Formats: sequence, C-alpha cells, structure tokens
Amino acid sequence: MEKNVHAGHREKVRQRFIEEGLDSFEDHQVLEILLFYAIPRRDTNELAHKLLERFGTLEAIFDSSVEEIMDKGQVSKNTAVLIAMIPHLSKRLLLIKEGKKPVLDSSAKAGQYATKLFIGKNYEAFYVCCLNAQNHLNYAALVHEGTINEVSIYPRLVVETVLRYNANSVILAHNHPGGSLKPSAPDVEVTKRIRDALRTISVSVVDHIIASGSKYYSFAENGLL
Repeated sequence: MEKNVHAGHREKVRQRFIEEGLDSFEDHQVLEILLFYAIPRRDTNELAHKLLERFGTLEAIFDSSVEEIMDKGQVSKNTAVLIAMIPHLSKRLLLIKEGKKPVLDSSAKAGQYATKLFIGKNYEAFYVCCLNAQNHLNYAALVHEGTINEVSIYPRLVVETVLRYNANSVILAHNHPGGSLKPSAPDVEVTKRIRDALRTISVSVVDHIIASGSKYYSFAENGLL
C-alpha cells in the first residue's frame, strides 16, 4: 500500500512538471522530483528538505562537489552524482546555444561567455579563449586549475595553447569562486606576463575577464590592458 501511495504521488508531481515546468515549484520540490531518478522507493520529499537544511540553499547544493554532497548530505554516490551533474548539464546547454564559434568582439560578449565557462566550478580555473582574425572563438582552452599565484607556469602554457589553436588574439578568463570581482595583484601580474610573452609571437591579449557567478570584471573596460 505504501508503495502505491509513493507511486501515485510521484506521478502527480511528474505530471505537474509536464504541464507547468519548474517555475511554480518550490526549491525542495525541485530536489524532490530530481531525486525520484536516483532513489526509486523512498519518500524523497523528506530528503529534499534535509538537504536544504544542511546546505542552506539550492544553489549551494548544486555548487558542491560529489564528495561534499555525499558527506554533508549523507546520500549515496549515485544520488550525489545525479545532483552534481545538473550545473554541468546547464553549462553544456548554454554553450551549445552560443554556437560552435561565437563572435567575441566586445567585453560584454566576452564577459557573458566567460561566466558560462565557470558554471559548475567551485574552484579557481583559468581559460584561454583563442580567437581568429574575425574574433570568432576557435577554442576555449582550460590551461590551469587552482590558485593563480604560480604565475611562472602561465606564459609557457598560454603560448603553447595559442600555437595549438592558431589564435590571432586571445581573451583570458578566470573565476573568483569567493564572489569578489576585484583583480588581485597576482591577477594583474600574470596578465602582464602573458601579454608580454604573446607579443613575441604577434598575438594580442584583447581582454582578461574575471567571473563570479553571473557577474564579470573586464580588464579592458577598466583600463588594465
């Protein structure tokens, strides 16, 4: 009887999603329906509430790693992987919508594109966006993960990347997971080193974007290039 009750409830929730989408769902209901597909025979409403209590917000849950979700959320690896995949799926969809070779011919376009690159990354990462002569993106290459303090490795990696993807110019991009968009001293220093290194092969750095969530800071817009 209990199984039938759960089955009936799940079907109602699924049908509601089919008819309305997720706009009218509360955060715990979004988690509840997602968890249907990791936990076939359990009341996922209760677990959804517990996860929100432990993490604080839906955003915090989706920003967490598989290990963090398993540990703090006290859920199985299967469940944690499903939850952790959501921002990565969102990133893939948003980048697909940008097209294979989007035109990044302004700081606004570069900033908007860069914020999508860092969806699902709760640690610092550094990308080199390689552009052709018409400012179409050839490739966005992930060249480093971790802090930006080890500046000596960047010029060599960036030069190798630029040559590999036949770049005419580049846009540098990295994220600040902590939320601040203000460039640090190492941010400024590494930009200078990369710019100087690329000048030797006649490739220009047209911008450096710092992203945090949906916001960004442009070195070009703020006179730092």
